[in-house]
Amino acid sequence: MRRKEEEVVGNNPTSPEEQVKHIGSECMRLAGFLFVILLSLQAVAGTHPAESPLTLRQQQQWRSQIKSTLYITDPLPPLDPQVHSRFEPTPEVVAERLTLGSQFGMKIPAILYLPKSRSGKLPALVVVNGHGGDKYSWYAFYSGMLYARAGAVVLTFDPAGEGERNIDRKSGTRAHDVEWTSSLRPGQAPPPKALACRLAGLLMTDVMQAVSYLCQRPEVDAERIGAMGYSVGSFILNLAGAVDCRLHACVLAGGGNLDGPGEIWDNSKPLCTGVPYQSLSFLGDRPAVLYALRASCGPTLVINGLADDVVNIPRHGASFFEDLQARVIRLKGNSQDVFETEMIPKASHRPHFLTRIAALWLERQLDFPNWTEKDILAMPETHINDWAQSHGVEVDPYYASEEREGGTRALGQDVQGIARKDLNVFTNGEWQRQKDKLVFEVWLKEAKARIAAGQES
Repeated sequence: MRRKEEEVVGNNPTSPEEQVKHIGSECMRLAGFLFVILLSLQAVAGTHPAESPLTLRQQQQWRSQIKSTLYITDPLPPLDPQVHSRFEPTPEVVAERLTLGSQFGMKIPAILYLPKSRSGKLPALVVVNGHGGDKYSWYAFYSGMLYARAGAVVLTFDPAGEGERNIDRKSGTRAHDVEWTSSLRPGQAPPPKALACRLAGLLMTDVMQAVSYLCQRPEVDAERIGAMGYSVGSFILNLAGAVDCRLHACVLAGGGNLDGPGEIWDNSKPLCTGVPYQSLSFLGDRPAVLYALRASCGPTLVINGLADDVVNIPRHGASFFEDLQARVIRLKGNSQDVFETEMIPKASHRPHFLTRIAALWLERQLDFPNWTEKDILAMPETHINDWAQSHGVEVDPYYASEEREGGTRALGQDVQGIARKDLNVFTNGEWQRQKDKLVFEVWLKEAKARIAAGQES
């Protein structure tokens, strides 16, 4: 019996000291084994060890602080949607002229594009324009008709100071920050912080109001709403997508390269981007925090031309985004829905969300009813400079060059141009009567009055 016990025990230590050493050794071996298993599981899940996991409480706190800093009210302003008229820009697409409510009782003129033939719940997209862009911009109505053909509902609108929100009813004016140049002149005072923060909050509020409207449309699947931002619109969508989790998918074109203190976005247009971005310094690593918040809501595609000197992409390059992705993963604790990047060679500042690359990504996120990935891969492209000339479509002269918007290879063909008059929500007489509910100057007067009175909303 004794011999059998010895055979079972084998070389197990018998003295207390040896037993302690043996237990310690076994614990170390077990810990190493568990660590290997953990790394294997993380590799399978595509995650990385967390240095500082982003808790739900921290997410809520940061979102609340961002909205408070930029004067975004909770709840949002009354939506008060009104459809004013309808038209058919192309045989496959119908469109509605409408208005939505915004801050201080102001109205947002908008165009909604829908597939003419439809059934079931549809995905939806919001177009967030670049600086000077509005619902009249070629890429706005091209997007509306292209993605409506795909089976999506697409909303485009006039940002503050442009189109029917411009005091002269003009486009391309940059009226919302015309008082401050993109880089301050020597001796020029920066815009008041409260005013700049309020303006950024207005631009974000309008995007969020667009999302609210799409959520209540009976045709729309509220779980499949995305947005596409271009240039300054990418910055606004960066912020809106971080605080509004109703946006399932975001495409940031001609931007998305949020950087650090004193760099391009701190020193960009002071009123609508520079000062508001500086105001978010309480976040610490602002780019990582904003993208981590966005990733907790849904996926994002950052798509740029490698030659885009408007937002400094040549200087940043791929390594900038790789480093930012790593910081977001460390903060978030995993890589789920951390932004993806696509860089287009020999291209500069363009609304890249019209390209085949972006359409394929959006198809994977939103599942267009009328398209498959195979369909998208087989579709022809349209050279925008040629298209604009043949259809009498105006492209902003500053961006009409081949390396910029004019050289865009937009997905699809036979997309019609739309005359400016057809994109007016109001007749001339109606617009004159509604003017005080539309133009930026009225909002500006009210914002300044609230700042003077020390009001927080």
